[in-house]
Amino acid sequence: SIRESGQIVYAVGKIKDIFNGQGVSISVHTESNADGVDKTLEAMHTDFEGILFANLVDFDSKYGHRRDAAGYGKAVEDFDGRLPEIMGAMKPEDLLILCADHGNDPAHSGWDHTREHVPVLLYGNLVKPGVNLGTRNSFADISATVAEYLNVPKAQIGESFLNQILK
Repeated sequence: SIRESGQIVYAVGKIKDIFNGQGVSISVHTESNADGVDKTLEAMHTDFEGILFANLVDFDSKYGHRRDAAGYGKAVEDFDGRLPEIMGAMKPEDLLILCADHGNDPAHSGWDHTREHVPVLLYGNLVKPGVNLGTRNSFADISATVAEYLNVPKAQIGESFLNQILK
């Protein structure tokens, strides 16, 4: 694991809860998406090697599971307005991976997770622009990519796409 390799797993939001504390070095809970971005930026200004893993809680609990498509759309716009701050705080070697933790169509009926594919967007000085990764076989491909980037053993499943995205 990343933590076992001596690197930091800095968890922002409900990450520690999602993983039952397993593999987490530092955990900071948040109250909202805006607070999550603020705490993510604070973490980015600290000096550590490893991964900063953030979960913006409102997308899931406030809008996705509540099927509030208009609120979800506004939350995406608000986050989009904060992205320049995150991108500006990145170090030259940082890799930004934006994704959801599961499908949750806010226009679908019911409260449960939905089954659409999870989008992934990547950004950083080392990332080739315009790469289309297509539809992957597994969500675990993201973790395999992170493991390869951090030079730690990957889980038993997932295929890294690092060689496709790096310049």
